[in-house]
Amino acid sequence: MTLAKVQEMIAAGGQPPIGETLGFRLVECGDGFAVFEGDPGPETYNPMGTVHGGYAATLLDSACGIAVVTRLQEGQSMTTLELKISYLRAMTAKTGRVRAEGRVISLGRRVAYVEAKLTDVAGRLMATATSTLLIIEG
Repeated sequence: MTLAKVQEMIAAGGQPPIGETLGFRLVECGDGFAVFEGDPGPETYNPMGTVHGGYAATLLDSACGIAVVTRLQEGQSMTTLELKISYLRAMTAKTGRVRAEGRVISLGRRVAYVEAKLTDVAGRLMATATSTLLIIEG
């Protein structure tokens, strides 16, 4: 997949399947960046009554991954090697829409390094992530 193909997917209303499952969507992408938005609800809660950390991690991982995809050449793909999340605020259904923005910091021949942030509608930082991704040929 390439930047042009991701942009075509967004324009056609398509979404990555995990977004359909967890209720978030890819809303924007460009050269080395990607943005996902989601509306966490009670279906994403953990037993403590807050949004499960996996929801934030999935949004951040998705933003990191698609940010790298926008920089790939035809015939290349990628996979996450490492993902580190720092949780800064709890989320609930009352949090409202959240936005995960991923940006490529470094892209080598075999490895990419990406940073992402998750914010609420007021711009408050909810979580951050760094990710290392392997670029695969063929």
